[in-house]
Amino acid sequence: MKIIRTTEDLRAYRTSLDGAVGFVPTMGALHAGHRALIEAAKARHQHVVVSIFVNPMQFNEAKDLEGYPRTETEDQQLLQTLGVSALFLPPVMALYPKGDHYVVDELLLSQDRCGAARPGHFRGVLTVVLKLLNLVQADVAYFGEKDYQQFELIQGMATALFLNTRIESVPTVREADGLAMSSRNRRLSKSQRRLAAKLYPCLLDSESDDAARTALSHAGFAVDYVTSAKGRRFGAVRVGAAPDEIRLIDNVRINA
Repeated sequence: MKIIRTTEDLRAYRTSLDGAVGFVPTMGALHAGHRALIEAAKARHQHVVVSIFVNPMQFNEAKDLEGYPRTETEDQQLLQTLGVSALFLPPVMALYPKGDHYVVDELLLSQDRCGAARPGHFRGVLTVVLKLLNLVQADVAYFGEKDYQQFELIQGMATALFLNTRIESVPTVREADGLAMSSRNRRLSKSQRRLAAKLYPCLLDSESDDAARTALSHAGFAVDYVTSAKGRRFGAVRVGAAPDEIRLIDNVRINA
């Protein structure tokens, strides 16, 4: 596995490749959900590039950025085991050499759900993903369905801006008790982890969004939102107390 840290080296590496390229952008702290994305890419592409970059532009609060888990050594070992072709591991200055004066914004879908709860979050996501897609020039980039609003926005951006990379999703990978795999799960205490497992069944089994909201509140969550669209129910909750509370999101298919 080739480890690349500069945009110049990444461009040179990409030019040297023959054959189809799959791309999996991540923020590290890799888990089985990331493994599923990589395996989907490996099944269809001769080369698979993975990036690990904790993007400061998409965090609303400095403490959330500081607390994001970083497991670079373990991540590299896992990627090596999975047979990834190259790992792009840039410092912040590589992707933001002149700060963040140029941004990508979306004015409709990004305004609700997580966009309403985290102003500017999706601006940061779309900006960094566009940079990565332009650098890697992959045939297909893969994103998990746990962050379904993010997937929709990135897919829409690729279409609207005529990018050559196709954006595809991979179903959410869950723990045995239903909790969606997430890097943030590492931060949960034992009691918070037990509570977190109730998010999925509350969203899945409730007859309505209001009923899901009530069930989540009664379970002990602070509810950011529960809403349904396009045959899915989306929910965001918080566990723990400020300033160390942890935000969890999930979505499930429902009968529209």
